[in-house]
Amino acid sequence: MHYPSLSALANDAKQSLSKGPVALLLIEDDVEVASTIAHHTKAGFAHLIAFCVPERVLPADCTDNLHRVDFDVSAEDALQTIANVMINALPGHWLYFCHNAEYLFFPFCEHRSVGEVLTFMGEERRDTVMSYIVDLYAKDLTTHPDGVDREDAYFDKSGYYALARENSEGDTLERQVNVFGGLRWRFEEHIAKARQRTDRISFFRAQPGLQMLPDRSFNLAEYNTYACPWHNNLTAAICSFRTAKALRRNPGSRAVINTFHWPQSTRFSWQSQQLLDLGLMEPGQWF
Repeated sequence: MHYPSLSALANDAKQSLSKGPVALLLIEDDVEVASTIAHHTKAGFAHLIAFCVPERVLPADCTDNLHRVDFDVSAEDALQTIANVMINALPGHWLYFCHNAEYLFFPFCEHRSVGEVLTFMGEERRDTVMSYIVDLYAKDLTTHPDGVDREDAYFDKSGYYALARENSEGDTLERQVNVFGGLRWRFEEHIAKARQRTDRISFFRAQPGLQMLPDRSFNLAEYNTYACPWHNNLTAAICSFRTAKALRRNPGSRAVINTFHWPQSTRFSWQSQQLLDLGLMEPGQWF
């Protein structure tokens, strides 16, 4: 289904997207669009919605449950706008978002589906799944000048840390943290401060009154927590070439960064167990 606008999608959402979960894919450029769609199709989403400018050409052999919406995702607050419209359009649905060249991993995803994860989280009385961005990058920027190499991708196996999140009065917020690491940490001088964090609420259950804020947090405090009060919850990882692309696209950083590779780089196996072993996501108590 092709929608000419976000409002057209919203008006038809309850009928055409009656089943969930729904993946919101923001297509920023032509890099790894097909692999992003294929990866999330395999994960088990009921519907995938690609938001992109009208002139963008999507792969011809896309899955039948892919919907297209004409929307400029480079616009200011594009994600916030999309998320809030879809929250209003699909109350009770689980929604997920990512950009092209980003790939969702969750514990045991080779054998379990997104639907199983969200059923488990519902039983845990959770309405969100916290995830952490793992920056992927090409080892050789000479042969892969855009920083993207799916066949031989690398990431940082250490260098991640979390700081307790505080409100405007300096009070510590319960079960909320700001997480840093990866390329955004190592090359922070080239990254806007507002974009240096690697924590992301990738899954959230829409409900009346819920809103995504400009910093991608939510207006309901519990939605911003990484776990419930009584035990740890399942978390996920978003393995992403997006930072590598940005650092290679920006003339200032491109001129001074000759390689992303360093002693703590390790080859990405595209397996959830590798991320679990490094503590970059966790299965919770009983998943």
